[in-house]
Amino acid sequence: MTHDALQNKHEQEITFQNNVIELFERQLAAGSAYAPAAASVLTEVIKSSEEETVMGLEVQLKQATDAILKVAPITAFVSLKASTELFLRFVIRTSLELSDFEECKRRLIKRGEYFRGRTEASRDKIAQVGERFIQDGSVILTHGNSRVVAAVFERAATTKRFRVYVTESRPDGSGYSFAERLLSAGISVTIILDSCVGFIMDQVDLVLVGAEGVAENGGIINRIGSLQVALVARSYDKPVFVAVESYKFSRIYPLRQHDLPLPGNYREPWYPLLSEFDLSKGIQFENPASDFTPPSLISLLFTDLGVLTPAAVSDELIRLYQ
Repeated sequence: MTHDALQNKHEQEITFQNNVIELFERQLAAGSAYAPAAASVLTEVIKSSEEETVMGLEVQLKQATDAILKVAPITAFVSLKASTELFLRFVIRTSLELSDFEECKRRLIKRGEYFRGRTEASRDKIAQVGERFIQDGSVILTHGNSRVVAAVFERAATTKRFRVYVTESRPDGSGYSFAERLLSAGISVTIILDSCVGFIMDQVDLVLVGAEGVAENGGIINRIGSLQVALVARSYDKPVFVAVESYKFSRIYPLRQHDLPLPGNYREPWYPLLSEFDLSKGIQFENPASDFTPPSLISLLFTDLGVLTPAAVSDELIRLYQ
């Protein structure tokens, strides 16, 4: 291949990646969650592809996936990586059964649209499953800003009265916007400092959090601070429930905090706790975005596949990737 041909190919790949990123960001701006947005983009890639073989199409889908992951916020990286891997597996796995490529492509598009539909419907299914565990008069502690946890609370609030403690969720303070959402649904909500978890735990009936990803052993990757919430809950013998979509199940097995499959730039920008303090330049900050909570600290997972124990996740992963 000549230098000009290589240059032209490189420019085409950059244009393709930029188009994928633009489409993905448009989906997010329209209010789509990350996984459905990615599924929609990958399906569009199949529709518009000029490749003439399944292998060529698969390479193009992987390039599109890489482009999406490049712009994924750190809190969505693990879930997007898991969901796009599952999308490729689900969509491509029957492609070799057909000799007619056009018919094969039509089937891939149909399966892609079906996968997106499943991801969009998962939140409602989890809300139906999870709200049964919230009793009238319950006091609940949550951490982070999970859409699926909000869906559970909002569904439960239609028939029950309960109170929710929401942590600030430093470093970005996402607990504030989460609390506003709960309040607008008519739920009694109180914001507490992240460091107040131990103080408040004896007043709590249960802990409900979301997850950015679920490891093969049933542990979860979630907003930094989730581990300490679970540890305090265990010390007070309070159940820890996790509301999470099955497309976030990932074939990873972290043994310690630094084994998390995050990109090299995984640390978020530092948000000063008290802006009036002018700190010396020599002071360093440690600001990880996520931590890993082992399965031993988790009671149950509320998923679109039903209520699961952490030990059941590995079996479900096998089924998902069959």
